Amino acid sequence: MPDSEHLLTPPVQWAQRKSLIYISICLEDSKDAKITLEPQKLYFRAKGGCDQKDYEVTVNLFSEIVPDESKYVIRDRLIDFILKKKTEGPYWKRLVKEQQKFHWLKVDFNKWKDEDDSEDETGGSEDLEDMFKQMGGLRAGDNNLGDLDADVEDDSDDEELPDLEE
Repeated sequence: MPDSEHLLTPPVQWAQRKSLIYISICLEDSKDAKITLEPQKLYFRAKGGCDQKDYEVTVNLFSEIVPDESKYVIRDRLIDFILKKKTEGPYWKRLVKEQQKFHWLKVDFNKWKDEDDSEDETGGSEDLEDMFKQMGGLRAGDNNLGDLDADVEDDSDDEELPDLEE
């Protein structure tokens, strides 16, 4: 096991809702991932990237989560987490307990929603399984996409084009 001096920190993005925290660890081709979810901590370690170097990050969370109701999936380019907050309510001031800024931590504005925005985007559903499915099926090993063209009607782009006039 290499010294912690040789470990790199992967980029981390996050967003939140009243009852959930979304975290994405941006590491391509991660192998041998070790992930630990605790009430106030997320730990990640894996080999990844083009050179398969060692990466590690520990996120000391601002407040508590429910590890048993939180989920994650390892994808080709990133590791997605949906963490269930222990208490639903006001947004956390920040993701981490520490008040310092970390160069590897950024807000995921693609998933961010302000606290006073409507929750209708997710259909108001608090069911994590449904949310995972909406995010592309976050259950590991569930890669069955079925026949994507099964219900597609003929597209107007498929029509023959008239000959060009000379």
